[in-house]
Amino acid sequence: MSRLQLRFISGPDVASLGLTRAEIFGAVTDAVRAQGEGSVVLEPRVHLNPRKDGRGHFNVLRAHLGTENVSGIKVVGDFVDNHLHGLPSELALITLYDGDTGAPLAIVDGTMITAARTGAMTALGAQHLARRDSRILGHVGARGTAWWNVTMLDDLFDFEEIRVTSLRPDSREEFARRLSKELGKPVRATVTPEEALEGADIMVEASRLTAPAVLLRTSWVALGTLVIPYGTISAVELSLTDVMDKVVVDDWGQATVGPFGALRAHVDQGLLTRERIHAELGEIVAGKRPGRERADERILFWHRGLATTDVAVAHLVWRRAEAIGAGTVLTYRDEL
Repeated sequence: MSRLQLRFISGPDVASLGLTRAEIFGAVTDAVRAQGEGSVVLEPRVHLNPRKDGRGHFNVLRAHLGTENVSGIKVVGDFVDNHLHGLPSELALITLYDGDTGAPLAIVDGTMITAARTGAMTALGAQHLARRDSRILGHVGARGTAWWNVTMLDDLFDFEEIRVTSLRPDSREEFARRLSKELGKPVRATVTPEEALEGADIMVEASRLTAPAVLLRTSWVALGTLVIPYGTISAVELSLTDVMDKVVVDDWGQATVGPFGALRAHVDQGLLTRERIHAELGEIVAGKRPGRERADERILFWHRGLATTDVAVAHLVWRRAEAIGAGTVLTYRDEL
């Protein structure tokens, strides 16, 4: 008789592992490179909408990471009013499976993983698409992913000026305070998106709207700027793609499915097509396509979120937990 077991790794367990931003960034980089080299299976995400008011839905993401021979599925809820209940807007669970037998390996709290891998994707895009001398960061949004966006970007660029904003004054002020303490430099909370974004070398739009509204205007995008919009609901103008020298996505298949995404309207109206895309980020990381080639290029990077990066970071968490005995081992079944 053989016993099949799996490891449950809770949120506190994940936190206890002490993963660094560099480790998470490395895992995400490896996963994106593997995609560019054709070593992953990535299925388009699907959605479950239990509410009709637009204030909450589930995303289901699925992928196989060939480099580690592990498959994974993530279910993540995105509920905009969770802050009223003292909860993150995004709560996630990730299950990992052996690539040869399909046996479950782990159930992992994916809440931190979702936020961290998103920030790592933002930073990885900037590493290849922003000017190396970028000194000003403008960021819209203060939810969970925002922390990882700003900190991981600053790890790469060591900005001279960081401006952040969000709809709620208490949220943006606390966000700026926490960032200032973490980064050891002033981070300014601004009242309006214009104050945060205009003149920035890197613009990140990570808002959580319930209906489309323009928070990032095309006229603010100067020569040489990198723009990274990835809010669930569009916060940009239709003209944004018109001024771009390059548009890069994380995965074109992800960009074309579902009702959500910062450039959803651009795809639906034919303003953004496969032919208009310069590259998927994996092609750039794998060296198959160039990233930024000139200092004056306006570049847009739109990432929807890759299940491969969820699997990669969850796999890193699982291996670390296995090594030190963190988490709870559960018996899945006994086999004769």
